[in-house]
Amino acid sequence: MLSTPSSVASRLLFVLVAAALALTHALPAQSISQAQASDAPGLATRIAAAMKALRTNSELLGAPSVEGDSLFFGTTRINGRYTIVDGVAVRFGCTATFFVKQGADYIRVSTNVIHEGGRAIGTALDPRGAAFEALARGAAHYGIVEILGRRYQAGYEPIKNRAGSVIGAWYVGVPLEHEALTGQ
Repeated sequence: MLSTPSSVASRLLFVLVAAALALTHALPAQSISQAQASDAPGLATRIAAAMKALRTNSELLGAPSVEGDSLFFGTTRINGRYTIVDGVAVRFGCTATFFVKQGADYIRVSTNVIHEGGRAIGTALDPRGAAFEALARGAAHYGIVEILGRRYQAGYEPIKNRAGSVIGAWYVGVPLEHEALTGQ
């Protein structure tokens, strides 16, 4: 039986996703101390490079848009797809997320941030945080943030549609060690 180009592409995509997931679980994001975060210009460079990769890999799919609660780049629905975020995690040793804007909230639709034993899909960005405030203004935010009870050195950038409206956000971050926060 002769394989069609679309079935070959589907098999290749499956293999790539499986490999990315295997590597993501084998190589979790490296924790660093808060002192290392504030003293490490290399960390800022790593986060900037991870953000650039996350943006580039999604923008290569096409222009961003939202339909209902789904985030799209071109014709590719991002919700529930982890190839891009897991690829960034493997390459840069960080966590990554796509958020879709729903009303005033930003909801995780593709992520490798873990919460309660699974991906933190459907959880919202903290509306009291500096990242939320920056995104609401259409601006980026880089710095130390708390995500679902854990602190990260992170970057957030707004995803804008062709009209320039914020429709979501990109996130990348590196978890900070618990000991640096508690003094234990």
